[in-house]
Order: sequence, then structure tokens, then C-alpha cells
Amino acid sequence: MRLLIVTQKVDKNDDILGFFHRWILEFAKHYEFVTVIALQIGEYDLPENVKVLSLGKEEGESKIKYIFNFYKYIWNERKNYDVVFVHMNPIYVVLGGLVWKLLNKKIGLWYTHKSIDAKLRIAESFVDSIFTASDRSFRLKSNKLHVMGHGIDEKQFKDEKLKVENDKINILHVGRISRSKNIHLFVEVAEILKTQKVKFQVNIIGSSITKEDKKYLETLRKDILNKKLTEYFNFIGAIQPDKARLYYKKSDIFINLSDTGSMDKTVLEAMVSGIQILVSNEAFENILPKVNKTTKDPEHIAEYVQKIANIKPDPSLREYVLKNHNLGNLIQELFMSMK
Repeated sequence: MRLLIVTQKVDKNDDILGFFHRWILEFAKHYEFVTVIALQIGEYDLPENVKVLSLGKEEGESKIKYIFNFYKYIWNERKNYDVVFVHMNPIYVVLGGLVWKLLNKKIGLWYTHKSIDAKLRIAESFVDSIFTASDRSFRLKSNKLHVMGHGIDEKQFKDEKLKVENDKINILHVGRISRSKNIHLFVEVAEILKTQKVKFQVNIIGSSITKEDKKYLETLRKDILNKKLTEYFNFIGAIQPDKARLYYKKSDIFINLSDTGSMDKTVLEAMVSGIQILVSNEAFENILPKVNKTTKDPEHIAEYVQKIANIKPDPSLREYVLKNHNLGNLIQELFMSMK
């Protein structure tokens, strides 16, 4: 079988989408040939049976040119693929769905987000299968839905903590800097910990993407400055995935206070890295033991930071990820589902 993948970006060093490079590598083990159409490409290292085509964002092409290139590629490459896998962007199914149906191509969509819009509804009508990570990751009712788990490459996240030469509690947050992540609560927690004379450091990895995100980051920085907490916060920004993995290993606690309600992949990465976690996200309600769950009350968070900082993480959390969110197993299941 031959596969067409449509995705946003192919770049193994991208801080947000770099993980998908590993997905393509795994897909290439199962398919005779893989064609990838990406809005944008960067650095990649893929086997000979993978062909990567760009819609041209890295060249500064217009949106009209993106669409022209998209139709050109799906038509010119039509004899090189039997199955289509669209990653996270229903608009590509809206654009290509009718063509793929006329060409008798089976269509699968991977989607993990709470939002439902017209594009998603139209895409749902075209696809043969919809794949998502958890029962909270796809909110549109559909009999085409398959809950598959996230694809975490456990070989990239080894259970080995790196020794850090300080006596601080090293707190980590990874993800896009936006209001939905509730990073402002970290500032309130830091105030409490400082008052209680706790030694700590907060490392925040991630970038602000939209104008609203950038305004939110600016507000955070001003609040931290006004409350004289600058020495406790380190905004690292966007970094390559391999460097982010080092921060997991050097941290004592990973905190996620997201509002989304969908299963945040960074929490799973922290779990498989073997560090303590503290999570308020309701998607983990039935997965985590009580000691790893928190409310959004800063007092409660500060209390639990001190409570679990020096406790060895429950090894069953890593085992949960290996069993239910393993990349190799995920790609194998996707392959079987799209045959």
C-alpha cells in the first residue's frame, strides 16, 4: 500500500510539530511508498521511500499559490498513493475530499481539539475514518470515530533524571503560551512559595503564536516584574524537541493547568520521562492518582508542589503511557484501520 500524508509542517527541529517527523518515519516502515504534502518544510531526515512536497509557505508563497500547489500535487501524485491521512487540518479534507472520492481513495483524518466548526463538519462527511487521542479530544458526534491514544516515542523519553546542582524545586511547563494554559496561575503560586521561603525555579518552554498570545505573555512578564519574581522565572521560548527532552530530565515537577479538557501530549511526555506531575486537566481525572491531581487554586498547587517534590514518581504512570500511547503501536493501528 502507498500513503499520502497531508500536514502543516515537516521539520524535525520544530518546537511544536517536530514530533510528526517521527510519525512519518514509522509510517514509512509500513507502507511501500509515502508522499507527504506539507504547508511548510524545514529540516528532515527521511528514508528513500518518502517524498516530501511543500505548498510553499517557507518561500513566502500566497494562499492562492498554496491551493494551486495542493491540487497540482494531489492530482499529479494520484498514482502514487492509495490512502490519504490528513493530520489535524480539516481544511485539506474540505479542499481535496471530492477529488479523493472520485479517485476512490480512502481518507483518514487525525484530529485532537475541542473546537467544532463548519470545516470539521464538512470534513467528517468526506472521510472514511476519524482518529483521535482520547474520548475528550474530538467533540463532534460521529460513527466514524476511532480513539487511538497519542503517539509518544518512548525511545526519545527515557526514565532517567539528570542531576541538577542546586537545592531548588525545578518546576517545568511545556506548551504554547496562551491564556487557556493558565500560566498566570504560576505567578500566584510563585508568590506563595516565595512567602513561604521555598527555593524554586520555574522553566517555561513554548512560544506565543497569535496576537492574543503575545499580549498575554507581555502581561505575564509585567506581572512577574511588578511582584519582584523575575529571578524565579525562566521563559525559554521555542526550542528543538531534543533540547526540550533535557528539561524534562532536569525537572522535579511538571505542571499543567490547561483548560482544554483534551489529553495534553506534554503531560504524557512528562509521565514517560519519570518525573512528578501536577495536573488540573479533567482529561486525566480517571488516570492519575490523587497526589498528581490539583485544582486551579494557587494555595492547593503550592501545597502539592512541596508535598510531591521529593517523592519518587509512581512507575505505573510511565507504564500507562507505554501501553496506551506508544508511537509504534499507534502507527500500526492506523495502518490496519486504513487498509
